[in-house]
Amino acid sequence: MFRKYMRPTKTMASQLKRRPQQTPALSTPLFARLEENLSAIKQTLGNPQDLIVRPFTIDNASQACAVVCIDGLVDSDLINDKVVKHIQLMLPASGKTLPPPGEEMLTFLLNEVLSTIEVKLETTFEAMYDRVLAGDTALFVDGASQTILIDSRGWETRSIDEPVSEGLVRGPREGFTENIRDNTMLVRRRVRDCQLRFDTMNVGRRSKTDLIIAYMQDIAHPAIVQEVKRRLATIDVDEVEESGFIEQWIEDDFLSPFPQCQVTERPDKVASALFQGRVAILLDGTPMGLIVPVTLSVMLHSPEDFYERWIVGTLARMLRYIAAFLAVFSPALYVALVTYHPGLIPSDLAFSIAATREGVPFPAFVEALLMVATMELLQEAGLRLPKPIGQTVGIVGGLVIGESAVSAGLVSPVMVIVVALTAIASFAIPAYNLALTFRMIRFGVMFAAAVFGLYGVVLTFIAIFIHLANLTSLGVPYLTPFAPQLLHDWKDLVLRAPVTFMRKRPETAQPTDDTRMKTGDAP
Repeated sequence: MFRKYMRPTKTMASQLKRRPQQTPALSTPLFARLEENLSAIKQTLGNPQDLIVRPFTIDNASQACAVVCIDGLVDSDLINDKVVKHIQLMLPASGKTLPPPGEEMLTFLLNEVLSTIEVKLETTFEAMYDRVLAGDTALFVDGASQTILIDSRGWETRSIDEPVSEGLVRGPREGFTENIRDNTMLVRRRVRDCQLRFDTMNVGRRSKTDLIIAYMQDIAHPAIVQEVKRRLATIDVDEVEESGFIEQWIEDDFLSPFPQCQVTERPDKVASALFQGRVAILLDGTPMGLIVPVTLSVMLHSPEDFYERWIVGTLARMLRYIAAFLAVFSPALYVALVTYHPGLIPSDLAFSIAATREGVPFPAFVEALLMVATMELLQEAGLRLPKPIGQTVGIVGGLVIGESAVSAGLVSPVMVIVVALTAIASFAIPAYNLALTFRMIRFGVMFAAAVFGLYGVVLTFIAIFIHLANLTSLGVPYLTPFAPQLLHDWKDLVLRAPVTFMRKRPETAQPTDDTRMKTGDAP
């Protein structure tokens, strides 16, 4: 903003030129003197109120030490009991011969005194700042140009609760949290296999947010794993606050309205995807994980399909496919039939619709547009308000507005029924981001129906599937296994075959090990 829009005055320019370099570069090696290290840390971080610098001495005050950490990010009891108290009280009482001050003392503390599990030596300010700002504690010893970094993360986290956006009648009640270590624990509880890999990296130049790439080494295709890592390595932004940043960065086609990553807060869904050969991405600070690659059919599946018997799961999937069609095309079909093709409607129903529309001052398209837009506003308002109030606004608002609109003669009762059916069909979509896509496309299909009638509906249907046929997710066709046809995967498509029939993994993600069940294991 300053460089682009503001022209500095001569005084400001001279001050900028004369400003000395107050802090050492982040890649500067640590100093040997303790006072210089502590002074550089305070200058670089701006000496904030939550910066804790605790100097202390050992060996009859002949050796000066200090711990540096950030208040609120560390477990204070661990630092007091396992570090400071351990060094000051237990070390003199042990009767051990202490080495000379400096590097030898630092090595002695690291190997024989500290009782914490995870410790690491670092020699640069850059590495030290990254770990301290992430919740670790740095232990400095006067005369040593190194520091011991102690894992002491202990901030407050949300407890593991039931997923909010992916509720099930039958299934686990555990959902991801904002703590990435809790999330990896939830996945490991379900995948007790030594082939499970958690590759860690940081994203965001300034935020340096922890990110984990999870996959099964002997199942996931190496090309897919490498492509995920390559795309993540290209992220070059200051901050990555939520997995939505990752999703938008690694998708194949950013112009497509269809989501190309599966978003979930269920660890059981992530575990199932890993066993299929797909890759999961977990980001610290968000309970939403990403699964790639993804297809349209996978977005319409629910974990409950496998937790119930195959007949129930098949029926539920059929209903979802019907719901997906109704969520996109039901208002457009109403507009096309009422406006252009009333002869296609049965006579009794056509007379009934004509009677209910008598006195309505708007054409069918405007009537449908008003009601669908009102429904979208109610859904958005219900999400932004507190949960108890949002539910009340959604129910009462829909009833009151619908009844009032019909009583005032602005819309017909049949239109209210069509919009209500459309809303219910949208709620039946398991993936919220896919339901958002259907809500957007619905308006374009309605406009085509208003202009061309059923021809417009058919043309938009064809255009949507042409786009889907060309869309990919990490190179995997979005309509797999419909196009290209993978007949083996049709056992888990619309029909959910019995578990004993699905002996092979889906071919969509090209797993290197395609055997899910041995031939002799099933009855």
